[in-house]
Amino acid sequence: MRIWSIHPKYLDAKGLVALWRETLLAKHVLEGKTKGYKNHPQLNRFKAAINPVDAINYYLNFLYQEAKARGYNFDKTKFNPKAKHPQLTVTVGQILYEFDHLKKKLAIRDIPQFKEIESLEILLPHPIFKVIDGDVEEWEVR
Repeated sequence: MRIWSIHPKYLDAKGLVALWRETLLAKHVLEGKTKGYKNHPQLNRFKAAINPVDAINYYLNFLYQEAKARGYNFDKTKFNPKAKHPQLTVTVGQILYEFDHLKKKLAIRDIPQFKEIESLEILLPHPIFKVIDGDVEEWEVR
């Protein structure tokens, strides 16, 4: 499971669809509706939020908006679009790590998308995250 910290606009179609599905699974975990992935390290940052379910719904809302802008038909009934705006943090090191990871994936599966993002120097996080100083997050599997 990868719940990207980088802005969803950088993802290719496959990546955005996979992120949507994985985040919906994460939502079910946070709602206590599934037994799998309960202790997945990427969920810790959402679990640490004052309201983890609001946090994951807010995250999903931006995925939905990105999909809609691309003409995809994601199901808006799968999340609460009125979720409160929590602010989570992510380190600069994590953003850079994920961006490098994404570029490696895109170099194999979506060359045009890879070429579009390969030389970017300013990277935006997913809007739920405030970027702070630091190395790759401890929960990241390297």
